[in-house]
Amino acid sequence: MLVPTIGIEIHVELKSKKKVFSPSINNFNDDANTNVDVIDMGYPGSLPLLNKEVVNMALQAALAFNCQINQLMHFDRKNYFYPDLPKGYQITQKDTPIGFDGYVEIEVDGLKKKIGIERIHIEEDTCKSIHSNDKTYLNFNRAGVPLIEIVSKPEITNEKEAVAYIEAIREILLYLGISDVKIEEGSMRCDANVSLKEEDSSVFGTKVEVKNIGSISNVALSISYEIERQKALLMSNETIYEQTRRFDDKTRQTILMRTKETGNDYRYFPEPDIPYVNISEDHISSVKNNLPVLPNEYRIEYQALGLNNNYIKTLIGNIELNSYYRKFISKINPIICANIITGELLSYLNKNKLTIKDIVLSDEELIKLVNMIEEGTLSSKQLKEVLPILLETDDLLEDILEKQGIKQISNETQLNGIISKIVNANPSSIKDYKEGKDRAIKYLMGQIMKETKGQANPKLANDILVAILKEQ
Repeated sequence: MLVPTIGIEIHVELKSKKKVFSPSINNFNDDANTNVDVIDMGYPGSLPLLNKEVVNMALQAALAFNCQINQLMHFDRKNYFYPDLPKGYQITQKDTPIGFDGYVEIEVDGLKKKIGIERIHIEEDTCKSIHSNDKTYLNFNRAGVPLIEIVSKPEITNEKEAVAYIEAIREILLYLGISDVKIEEGSMRCDANVSLKEEDSSVFGTKVEVKNIGSISNVALSISYEIERQKALLMSNETIYEQTRRFDDKTRQTILMRTKETGNDYRYFPEPDIPYVNISEDHISSVKNNLPVLPNEYRIEYQALGLNNNYIKTLIGNIELNSYYRKFISKINPIICANIITGELLSYLNKNKLTIKDIVLSDEELIKLVNMIEEGTLSSKQLKEVLPILLETDDLLEDILEKQGIKQISNETQLNGIISKIVNANPSSIKDYKEGKDRAIKYLMGQIMKETKGQANPKLANDILVAILKEQ
């Protein structure tokens, strides 16, 4: 039986103020070729100067991914010629990556697994090539932008694990605050190495690299396609050659870019213009002790609070929304609050293309809203009517309820009279209830809500309804 072996390489742009080896501003989105220094352009005689902020960001990542740290590290020159590489070489780390032998934990279909991280190293980005008609233009704003490359061990076995791994990496980097990790915008770029081998064999199959996959969903599609493509070749006794392919999101297929007949000879050698870097134990401890709270810590806390997986995934996946939610969890019912924030509130934001920072809803009014839901004095249907007004105006909740004529009926005597009348008018539902048919309760609750125009306290109404039916 053929089984896949998958490794993922992720390049991540760091959000340092300056580039990694020059004093240029690190902002690729400024006008083209405005954030440029002679170092970025590879002028003869220009000397690189290592950015300490970049080293600290890379160190944070290495520690967050449970890596061992190379306390004495150096940089290397990776030599190759391409128009977007003005120096004719890239400054990177080959033999002494800042972090090595780490891991992240993922969960797929309820099963947890550790995926090993072989190495994390610092390097510089290249120019951005812009192809137009028969010409190619270069934007040097990206030349020298700091990157970390995160290389997994070949321990991923399917596309689900690959996606979970990338999402875990992205989550942690986002909470560290060192990168935007927007794969669709290029600040996070993924390559997948895919091969197949016999299940009981210790020998890996021939590796095929799929380059620059443009979205996390395409990671799954490209790996799935490549597994099936290689499987078909091997089942037909054809040979798989080491090659580089790209994923075409229109055809949902991987396309051959080039075949690797020989290994790349980059003629690595130590970068002579940057001295060895010594990272002290004290500095490592200082960075480690000041790491922010990471996603898994939030996940454990939210599970203990009783939040379901959908709430947890939505909150942790949106760092601004999560930060907003955390203001309330010790003040009000955390489950009802999570339901409102990840449900109606987030739906409103998405529909109107807003962020949580754009709303005018005060903390006090949200607290009132959650408390009313918990007390049963406001129904979920009424919430849908009230929340958009709270989000768009500075009106108080009490005033909105009065203006809209929204008031929940929670008077037991009043509800008892309404419900008794409805039950007596529906003898067939009484019969259905006695025969154990669930539809009876649902139908009668619908009639109660219709009669009260949705204002009956649903929990109280349901309790009264059941009590009346039992007496029949």
